Amino acid sequence: MSTASDPWGRVAEDGTVYCRTEAGEREIGSWQAGSPEEALTFFKRKYESLETEVSLLEQRITGTDLSPAHARATITRLIVAVSDAKAIGDLDGLKSRLEALTGAVEHRREEHKAAREQARSEAHEVKERIVSEAERLAVEATHWKASGERMRQLLEDWKTAPRGDRATEAALWKRLSAARNAFAKRRKQYFANLEEEREGIRSRKEDLVRQAEELSTSTDWSATATAYRELMRSWKQAGRADRSSEDELWSRFKTAQDAFFKARAEVLDAKDRELREHALVKDQLLAEAEKLLPVTDARAARSALRGIQERWERAGSVPRDSHERLEGGLRRIEDALRKAEDSHWRRTNPEALSRAKGTVNQIRAAITQLEGQLAKAEASGDQKAQQKAEEALAARRSWLSEAERTLAELSG
Repeated sequence: MSTASDPWGRVAEDGTVYCRTEAGEREIGSWQAGSPEEALTFFKRKYESLETEVSLLEQRITGTDLSPAHARATITRLIVAVSDAKAIGDLDGLKSRLEALTGAVEHRREEHKAAREQARSEAHEVKERIVSEAERLAVEATHWKASGERMRQLLEDWKTAPRGDRATEAALWKRLSAARNAFAKRRKQYFANLEEEREGIRSRKEDLVRQAEELSTSTDWSATATAYRELMRSWKQAGRADRSSEDELWSRFKTAQDAFFKARAEVLDAKDRELREHALVKDQLLAEAEKLLPVTDARAARSALRGIQERWERAGSVPRDSHERLEGGLRRIEDALRKAEDSHWRRTNPEALSRAKGTVNQIRAAITQLEGQLAKAEASGDQKAQQKAEEALAARRSWLSEAERTLAELSG
């Protein structure tokens, strides 16, 4: 049998096939079925197959997300395959390429490790924020609807957040669960207290409604209206019961209150109409009384006014806005008649006329006497006596003028 040679191997005359490596030739098989060239071709194809696997692995490691563990396993398998390969080619080169891939995989492993650590750190930060907010809500929340919705959203955020290491996740989940339970407990306690408070308010308002309903048929208009104002003040101060009770109680309260004020309005309207009818009567009486002015016959005027006054009293009360006008008008006529009567009495009273004449005569006598004193003072040049006499005369003459006017009225 002839021989055949290649830079990476040869076929000996006896058909033994050798592969050349850096360590020397290595027997890789025996070929008896064909020519030495066919043997070289056969064993080269086996090398090409290994080289293709190595190339594909290089591409996967550099261009895909092949995990470091999978890559290391594949490299180890291929190194064994290359080391024991029954193939002709640059096996040392393939082995060097695989060893180089081992370094790349180790770098990738470190990158993956760093990425996992970064992801764990970010996951921890995200979930720490979620847990911290949940813990704050558990302690501080007062707007229960909005806070409850936010707590539910935090749980959804937890579910979609990236995962960290198991121990950290477990500790954070324990805190989140505790915060949610504390929030639910506070909310439950709040609404329990609110229900108790509203029950107390409902009880107080039921008592107010009962009082309002008892007063609804009262006819003591003023006192009952005041009582309703006090009930309304108490109602506002009592707070709000639950919605259904609040609406039902307010409807009863308002119905009772409206019934009272409607009845009062009807009575007061009727009373007002009656008072205005009285006012019309008194307007007519006042017009009749005004015809007595000016008074010329006091006795006849007094008789006529007395009849008017009797009808005035029988007419009854009038509205407040008419009372002062009507009463004032009648008082004005009564005053005018009283003055006329006084004047008439003074004129017809003999004792008053006699006293008036006596007063005039006394003042005239005093004036005559003072005139004599003034003449003596002037004659003697006594200035002080003269001044005193003049002042006395001036006063007496003023008195005389008034006394003569009174006498004239009584004599008229």
